[in-house]
Amino acid sequence: MSDQEELSRGELVELVRAQAARLADQASRLEAQAAELDRLRAELERLRRLLSRNSGNSSMPPSTDDLPGRRKPARREETPVGGKKRKRGKQPGAAGTNLAWLDDAEVIDHRPVGMCECGTDLAEAADEGIARACQVTDVPLVSVRTTEHRIHRTRCACGRWHVAPAPAEGTAANTRVYGPNIRTLVVYLLVFQHVPVHRCVQLVCDLTGAAPSVGFVHGMLARCAAALAEATKMIKALVTLAAVVHFDETTLRVGKAGLKKYVWNASTNRYTLFALGRRTGKQFRTFAVGSGFRGVAVHDRYPVYDTPGNFADGVRHQLCCSHLLRDLADAAESYPDAVWPTQCARALRGLIHAANTASDAGHHQVDPKLRKRLVNEFRQGVLVGLKDIPRVGGPHHKQLPARSLLEDLRDRHDDVMRFCYDTTIPATNNQAERDLRPTKTQQKISGRLTSDDATEARLTIRGYVSTAVKHGVNALHALNSATTGQPWLPPAAAALSYAGP
Repeated sequence: MSDQEELSRGELVELVRAQAARLADQASRLEAQAAELDRLRAELERLRRLLSRNSGNSSMPPSTDDLPGRRKPARREETPVGGKKRKRGKQPGAAGTNLAWLDDAEVIDHRPVGMCECGTDLAEAADEGIARACQVTDVPLVSVRTTEHRIHRTRCACGRWHVAPAPAEGTAANTRVYGPNIRTLVVYLLVFQHVPVHRCVQLVCDLTGAAPSVGFVHGMLARCAAALAEATKMIKALVTLAAVVHFDETTLRVGKAGLKKYVWNASTNRYTLFALGRRTGKQFRTFAVGSGFRGVAVHDRYPVYDTPGNFADGVRHQLCCSHLLRDLADAAESYPDAVWPTQCARALRGLIHAANTASDAGHHQVDPKLRKRLVNEFRQGVLVGLKDIPRVGGPHHKQLPARSLLEDLRDRHDDVMRFCYDTTIPATNNQAERDLRPTKTQQKISGRLTSDDATEARLTIRGYVSTAVKHGVNALHALNSATTGQPWLPPAAAALSYAGP
């Protein structure tokens, strides 16, 4: 202190300036550290949120719940609205299944043979009738068989020549080809059972004794898809005319390593349509059912479905309640002290249960009194949530996920509750998700599909087979008709009405 008292005025001024500079530098560093701390906190929150994702609070598939670091979704223990908690397994009153006795089975009689203890040959014993019987259902062992078709030529007495028509499966002269049954089996294994090409070759060889080449097996995808051009065109037209259509999309590893494409799906409980493309609105407009669709689009909150121009004017929407319930579960985990996520989820589940009950009873809408009570409970929860989680930043600032969810629940109330007023509109998008699931199974087995053309062929065949199965047609029979050049075509009249799944 005595040293500072001996400093001159100029020296004191310089000392103060130096200290002020140090303080300013410290303040600047503290400000930078505070900003870095905020960034790290935000990054930590983002990572925590990513790790908390599971099949219960997001659109992630259940198969990812077992990944390292993932937290499995909590089991819901609440009792369903209007009933007791359902146990696992077969439900009371559900129809059972068994191998019923057939009246037209092939009969093989078994009679005792050998010698009786008395020394009499049992072949001479008197037949006293059937002691018991059993029926065995099995398939014969398959063995490939080659048939040579010889096309004969004749000459009439008038001098004219006549040549017999060739069978449909052997039109090329002096060649050996695989018949429609092997071609059907190959396509069925590749597309419907997701068997890789080389394993398909081995399986056909072990099962039938035939030894098709890898090139023949892989080439059947394009040949079968080409035969389905007219059927696919009709399926797309019928989807366009449907009253309710489910829309969904998923990524698929196609092409070079590191590249992904999107599989677009439009489905009803009668028809299935797929397309491969990019994640753009233009691609969706190219695939989608076009400007002719005027029904209700059931989907999640993916922005492409709500972008103006991607659907024709007048199309109504139903937001998938399964996705909304997962988003509400996420909000309940992010805000454990909040009541509104649980309240909204409880009301929404009650409405879904009421809609399913009303539909099963043949009613066109949910009971008005019950609907009013549950809708009011839902709306009150949304209002409380909007008060608890205010907006941040300006009108175009990115909001917290819970805030965005609440604003959608408030602003798109009709799109959330539409199923309550018309029970032919399903509350969830499960139909599209079920139809898309085989593409993810294919990816898990194959890892990556290297060819865009082959993938598009797979999707064409998959949509055709899925549509046929929805109409009660056996998948193998539908494919057999396609490989013989006469594909099954869906009945057009079914598109004029819709029964919820």
